[in-house]
Amino acid sequence: MKYSDLMAEWLKSMGYTHCFYVAGGNIMHLLASSAKHFKMVSVIHEVAAGVAAEYFNEASTDGSKAFALVTAGPGMTNLVTALAGAFLESRELLVIGGQVKTADLSRGTLRQRGIQEIDGVAIARPVCSVAELLDEPVSRARMEQLVLDANHGRKGPVFLELPLDIQGRSVDRAELEQLAPPVPPALPQASDAVIAELAAKIRAAQRPLLLLGGGVSRATAQALQDRFAAMGLPVTTTWNAADRIAADHPNYFGRPNTWGQRYANLLLQQSDLLLAMGTRLGMQQTGFNWQQFVPKGQVVHVDCDLAELEKGHPRVEHPIHADANSLLLALAQQDLGEHGDWLAYCREVKAALPLIEQNSTGEAYISPYRFVEQLSRRCHADDVVIPCSSGGAFTVMMQTFAQQRGQTIVTNKGLASMGYGLSGAIGAALAHPDRRTLLVEGDGGFAQNLQEIGTAAVNKLNLKMFIFDDNGYASIRMTQKNYFGGSYIGCDINSGLGLPDWEQLFKAWNVPALRIGKDFDGSADFAALFDAPGPAAFIVSIDPEQSYFPKIMSRVTESGAMESNPLHQMSPALDDALQRATMRYLD
Repeated sequence: MKYSDLMAEWLKSMGYTHCFYVAGGNIMHLLASSAKHFKMVSVIHEVAAGVAAEYFNEASTDGSKAFALVTAGPGMTNLVTALAGAFLESRELLVIGGQVKTADLSRGTLRQRGIQEIDGVAIARPVCSVAELLDEPVSRARMEQLVLDANHGRKGPVFLELPLDIQGRSVDRAELEQLAPPVPPALPQASDAVIAELAAKIRAAQRPLLLLGGGVSRATAQALQDRFAAMGLPVTTTWNAADRIAADHPNYFGRPNTWGQRYANLLLQQSDLLLAMGTRLGMQQTGFNWQQFVPKGQVVHVDCDLAELEKGHPRVEHPIHADANSLLLALAQQDLGEHGDWLAYCREVKAALPLIEQNSTGEAYISPYRFVEQLSRRCHADDVVIPCSSGGAFTVMMQTFAQQRGQTIVTNKGLASMGYGLSGAIGAALAHPDRRTLLVEGDGGFAQNLQEIGTAAVNKLNLKMFIFDDNGYASIRMTQKNYFGGSYIGCDINSGLGLPDWEQLFKAWNVPALRIGKDFDGSADFAALFDAPGPAAFIVSIDPEQSYFPKIMSRVTESGAMESNPLHQMSPALDDALQRATMRYLD
């Protein structure tokens, strides 16, 4: 049989159900074979295929998986951003790329021999867990090892490049399937002694705090929903773990971050024992001034990647090389002591510092914070929420959105690339065709992949697209205003950024679009379109001069370097009385 047919069968047996692709000559055999076994989702640009597949896999709850299929040359190079994003967020993403015939491979001796030839493996390798050229058919056992090994432990993308003649080669099924599938490597586990020692540290602590990262699975978090209160610890999450605990849970205390919620930042910084589970504690999480991360306490860092524990920032007194999921489940069964006074203080701080702070919003516009607050209340418990990946819209969503138990929230903040939102929402919507998917994205980010409106339309996705229309790149405009005296360059229409008439744009795909403002929550037109099946767009009128506070401010030093405040010193500063009341342990 043809090798591409056999490969498609293997992928199906491994749980793959969907293929996102852009057709091309150098994948013609793979494309024809895939069409026999998978739900084929044609996209306009290859980066959308990769992002959609990543978000499909991250959002999926029934074991179904998606892969991306791209042709050689520009097909592969267009896809690199998606590989990088999945790599930084430790996400499962299989990309199969076409390549010219083996006889036409330059193999490093020339810049190019075959038409559209480029060394895709060399380009992909730095941002992949596995990147290989399959210039001979490999066995099923080897194929499963390549694909599955990268998704045990710390996950990461897999890029497999297949020359056209290998795809179409006639092979012997029996010969290629004779070896047994490999046994996946085991995750590192914390011993009973380590778990008992950690429980003792928590009992002895006065102000322990739990930080859940994206490495804590949704299944683990769901299993612990009713145990979090019994554990007696305040629970916070990273942005990648935003859906691991509901906003109304009595032990939930927000999402600390460089752009985090002020009360969450203050509580994390006042803990005397931070339990960081399944988060790499990157600089967005610790702040650029990581030397002052948890200044009055000790850090317990649990991660399956030893390199993250040894990187040197932030300061970590107790690194534990282990699977955060099994450790957390075991820890939940331990006696962790009583911390009622600390929890009471956490609730006082949370009550004293509401999520929506004073910001400047023009009279004709809706505050983005009020909008997200109202949108949160309108959402259902089974909605899938995609808060894009960068910029003002992303920040407001992560500071203000009140997640409900049962919702799935997916973002990609490591690369912080504009343009992820729509493609990611398409993948998430296809993973959950029976649920409504919401996308909130800025106009600048949405414009980078707006061609995929057609993908949402032709697939009749139940996708509601909210676009913050603030005339360009809000975060870049704010940076240029704050640090460069308002010398605007390429951040809005007046400084050279070409953006569309949004209502007219959606008409091109026959997608209904509605502009909304301050009164949207009481609008019958909004309610009807928001609750109707199928794709729809909502253009949210945001003040181009909108301010976005609280945030961690930086300043340019005399040497030209940037220096940032620690997480607990957000701007604007609190008045003296409120600071004393909410920073009791930060003297």
